Amino acid sequence: MKKRLVIFGAGGFGREVLQLIRDINESVSTWECEGFLVDSKYAKAGRIVQGLPILGDLDWLIQNPEVYLVIAVGSPPARRQIALRASQICKIPFATLVHPRAWIGEYVKIGEGSIICAGAMITTDIQIGRHVQINTGATIGHDAILEDFVTVYSSVNITGNVKLEEGVEVGTSAVLIPRTSVGCWSIIGAGSIITKSIYSNVTAVGSPAKAIKERAPGWHERQDA
Repeated sequence: MKKRLVIFGAGGFGREVLQLIRDINESVSTWECEGFLVDSKYAKAGRIVQGLPILGDLDWLIQNPEVYLVIAVGSPPARRQIALRASQICKIPFATLVHPRAWIGEYVKIGEGSIICAGAMITTDIQIGRHVQINTGATIGHDAILEDFVTVYSSVNITGNVKLEEGVEVGTSAVLIPRTSVGCWSIIGAGSIITKSIYSNVTAVGSPAKAIKERAPGWHERQDA
């Protein structure tokens, strides 16, 4: 029997996740996707997106606590806030989605709610936390650690022994050389090359990447983060 599933987020990544679910079902019939949930201030219930309805906001889960939820929102702070709100509403199960054309080696741990897109290559002895997003064509080398709520955008190259702490966001085509780390809730700009470790709560860009903006600790907990 297929497991019921809803997607939070009906934007571009939400539609990509719907395609990912359909591709999973072509390999092994697993999920019955019922539609999308959104923040009520952005879209009204009833609108159809790629053949599926917007069902409402997170309050829809009150009457459907057994349905799996996956959060298709790229921003780590926003994804964390949505996951916390959903968990407060009910004991919701979060779906973990791995595209059948992602390559996952042995001894890779993937936390609940995480999404691995097509073309991702993840080698061995790697820890991936909860609600992590690894987009198309990203590569992750041996002994890497990605903590909860990390976002890795398309074509990022994470080499061996790299650590991304909670809530790190890595822009498209960035490169992290071996034995570097990025502190919690930092943002790495697209195309940047990380040659030295980056501390927490900053935005870093360039080659080699340098911090250009600092944020106060806890900035990600604001409602508008």
